Amino acid sequence: MPKKSADSEEEEEVEEVEQDSKTKKTGGENKLSDLPGIGPAALAKLESAGIYDLMSLAVMSPTVLADIAGFGPAVARKAIQAARNMLDLGFQDGMEYAKKRENIIYITTGSKNLDSLLGGKGVEGRAITEAFGAYGSGKTQVGLSLAVNVQLPVEQGGANGKAVFIDTEGTFRPARIKQISEKIGANYEKVLKNIFVARAFNSDHQILLLEKIGEMIKIGEPIKLLIIDSLTAHFRAEYSGRGQLADRQQKLNKYLHDLMKLAETYNLAVYVTNQVMTNPAQMFGDPTVAIGGNIVGHASTYRIYLRRGKAGSRVAKMIDAPNLPENEVIFYLTEGGIKDEEK
Repeated sequence: MPKKSADSEEEEEVEEVEQDSKTKKTGGENKLSDLPGIGPAALAKLESAGIYDLMSLAVMSPTVLADIAGFGPAVARKAIQAARNMLDLGFQDGMEYAKKRENIIYITTGSKNLDSLLGGKGVEGRAITEAFGAYGSGKTQVGLSLAVNVQLPVEQGGANGKAVFIDTEGTFRPARIKQISEKIGANYEKVLKNIFVARAFNSDHQILLLEKIGEMIKIGEPIKLLIIDSLTAHFRAEYSGRGQLADRQQKLNKYLHDLMKLAETYNLAVYVTNQVMTNPAQMFGDPTVAIGGNIVGHASTYRIYLRRGKAGSRVAKMIDAPNLPENEVIFYLTEGGIKDEEK
């Protein structure tokens, strides 16, 4: 028998995919399994590679998808095109976009002053809020307060959800969560059970943990907040010196884009802390600058600078935001978390 050419085999694959796509479900929420050519075997391979949703697949290249799923490029192109059609990735008018933003979550910090700096409601979903400052400025304490407050009902400034805390510097303290919980009258054991903590030991581990979050949401965990404390510690330690600066920034850039995609896909509020250094060329004013340069600065939706104030207070300054002015507010670190008054 004459041997089939590679082209004819691909054409047969495409025909099979087109036939298969006619039998797929059209109602309800679309899933990866609804795409043409994505059978149980391909689905298992995609999930093992951290691909759980249509958006992740829709932005892939056919070559990469074919390598992961184990089928031909023609089938991969068909699946990607179908995913893009389901998601309707074209343009929309401003009113439609505004309606889509109506379901964005907000999580109170516990301080009305700090919430007002962030627009009035607290940390925003589908956005990255970065807080940078010297040690002792309150970055971690804001994160711990948010991890408790996200569990509050919506009418109390929460999101009825759970939190993920990626700890790169060993800063997570259950005792502090207990302290904050008891001050607001919550059962600290229940609060701790709703916070998923992972200690990241290097930058590769930190990157891997992002994939795990998508998997957890897929199996039904109502995660609404992701905290990374700190964002740049491992990247800074592993890529030292000017010779490795380009590699560090490239890897950090990819990580931040994956972080934003995660926030957008699952309507997560992302709060990250960032380390600082002193700029020796700064002659006047505050020489403190954030690590990560323009890469982190451009990726962060809201960028806040924290520093110590007078009489035990902390000062938060809005450095950059798409819709908010530069401003400064004062808050305090208390036993009950972030508050407007010291007592």
